[in-house]
Amino acid sequence: MEFDLIEVIRARVDVARGDVALGIGDDAALLNVPAGQQLVACTDTLVAGVHFPVGTAPEDIGWKALAVNLSDLAAMSAQPVWALLALTLPDADAAFVECFAEGFAELARAHGVALAGGDTTQGPLAVTVTALGFVPHGLALTRGGARVGDALFVTGTLGDAAGALRVLRESGENGVELRARLDRPEPRIAAGLALRGIASACIDVSDGLLADLGHICASSKVGAEIEVDALPVSPALAASFDAKTCRDLALSGGDDYELCFTAPSAREKEIVETLARIGCGATRIGRIVAGSRVRALDASGSEIEIARAGWEHFSP
Repeated sequence: MEFDLIEVIRARVDVARGDVALGIGDDAALLNVPAGQQLVACTDTLVAGVHFPVGTAPEDIGWKALAVNLSDLAAMSAQPVWALLALTLPDADAAFVECFAEGFAELARAHGVALAGGDTTQGPLAVTVTALGFVPHGLALTRGGARVGDALFVTGTLGDAAGALRVLRESGENGVELRARLDRPEPRIAAGLALRGIASACIDVSDGLLADLGHICASSKVGAEIEVDALPVSPALAASFDAKTCRDLALSGGDDYELCFTAPSAREKEIVETLARIGCGATRIGRIVAGSRVRALDASGSEIEIARAGWEHFSP
């Protein structure tokens, strides 16, 4: 039965690439890395009831499992090429696997990602994906390049996914627009590639803007100031919550999978115009400063106290 499920997945995730010398069907894959390229690798695990609500459609689980990994590649300015999938299932549910594979394959095809291998096993529902990509030598974006005086940007809008969870928990309803951002985040691959040679540091917003920006600051040995009135929120979020709740969700909600990046302030116009051309908005939300703290400031320049910076694994 395990091999039947693997065949179901293989048949649906049918992206072919010439750099896959040997894919699914052997003990391991053989993959060719082009000359002049570095291999970028990342992995994420999604667990039912933790990273997606119980009852989430299997197509959406498949999409999201790949999307969160492609988002990591986008933050490194890498072009996705291959993925490995480990799927843990409570039982051998072929219908679930077919739908899961369809969602996974839809996103894989959109970005030319070949499924090169993986595994299935029995246990509580969980999905682990490893994604791999290429970046020319020396051109990867990292968290460690921010400099004092850089401007701070985010792509898209913030807070929608956390807003969807808030609505679901408080009312049991599914706000369609917000829920789509939770279930099917769009990895900002094109934006990550466009920022190559422009941005000085980058990270994807998975655990919350404050928490993830803190990682840039720690790696770059700088501080940051966020102008909360500049935070981009969607009309759907603004229609669902008051201004303070929208602000808090945008700052610390997490699961946005937008890019938070720094760049010389003189390049703001270039950045906004470049990302607009590829259909991905960019908003300047603050600056990099001396120090080590991330501070959220109101219109008067006073610091706003935020109870929670973002998602923390293994927190009580």
